[in-house]
Amino acid sequence: MKNLTNFTKDLENKKLHVTRTFNAPLELVWSTWTEPELLEQWWAPKPYIAVIQFMDFKEGGHCLYYMLSPEGDKHWCRADYLKISKHRYFTVQDAFCNEEGVTNTEHPSMHWNNQFESKENTTHVKIEISFDKVEDIQKIIDMGFKEGFTAALENLDDYLKQQLKELI
Repeated sequence: MKNLTNFTKDLENKKLHVTRTFNAPLELVWSTWTEPELLEQWWAPKPYIAVIQFMDFKEGGHCLYYMLSPEGDKHWCRADYLKISKHRYFTVQDAFCNEEGVTNTEHPSMHWNNQFESKENTTHVKIEISFDKVEDIQKIIDMGFKEGFTAALENLDDYLKQQLKELI
């Protein structure tokens, strides 16, 4: 059975909500979000590739990465880690930027609250993404965020299945 991504807009509160359940233990799912070599395995929707230049996963730390297109274009982003509770949640301020990590104000920035919950042999991931303006939500949607992030979460599902298969 295919795990489906639930993606909803809450325009009144300027938020996107994304949920998905993975058939994998919490510790493994958490690692795929918080360890650079694992995050690179799934974060970019194919045929893009995620390349992490720097990642310091701690409160006050940040991640600087880019999505590499098949044509060789680099789309840079920076995620600043605000709060972390291991295996429970982490929050980040995420923005498009240049290769030095300087924010590109032409694109919306987003505040992510990523929550992880273990349920039997699965992990439920609940993401709340907040925006400054309703128009910013539409801009991100128009840029293909829903399709791209859904594809990335499908990559994660495939990666987790492969990891679990190798453990057997």
